[in-house]
Amino acid sequence: MVTLSRNITPTPIEEFARLANDETVERTSKALEANGIQVLIAENGAEAKRLFFELVPDGAEVFLGASVTLEKLGIKDEIDQSGRFDALRPKMFAMNRETQGREIRKLGGAPDYAAGSVHAVTEDGHVLIASNTGSQLGPYASGAGKVIWVVGSQKIVKDLNEGLRRIQEHVLSLEQEHMQELYKASTAVNKVLIVNREFRPNRITMIIVKEELGF
Repeated sequence: MVTLSRNITPTPIEEFARLANDETVERTSKALEANGIQVLIAENGAEAKRLFFELVPDGAEVFLGASVTLEKLGIKDEIDQSGRFDALRPKMFAMNRETQGREIRKLGGAPDYAAGSVHAVTEDGHVLIASNTGSQLGPYASGAGKVIWVVGSQKIVKDLNEGLRRIQEHVLSLEQEHMQELYKASTAVNKVLIVNREFRPNRITMIIVKEELGF
């Protein structure tokens, strides 16, 4: 078992940035479907964005987890700024955490839609998401009515152990660099959600993209 350290920031590993081949994507998709996670396959980012917005109706309440993937595809700006959706993150950021902490927690805890990405997907159909604060993990695990993940196929790994390695040895350093650029802040692998199976039908959809997106 891989030990997740909060103090060591390794250099990214090339093997974890390679796109999966079509056969691996297909095998992984079937395993996810068997575990209750619907899968759509996109050839590129533009197709992934189209599929995403086909899943989210206008006016829907949407909570976005922090995601470089959604930023790169323009999904974050469309949700937060277009006026077409009831975007929760702008509301939450505008609130006072000292005096409105309870309201912020309730807004983010049980949205109609939660969307973002993940950090590893195993070929046998399990999903791993790491977080510094854990704010997106509750909605992903059970709080949200619907969950949509957009995932570059470079995130497909052999098994859970390799998924944990990917988080610690690859994702952490890239996220650390990203956080420094944006906020001059550090990050850590403080919490990890592993989704083995979703038992509520049609709740989680993963869009696997045959393109390197996110970390």
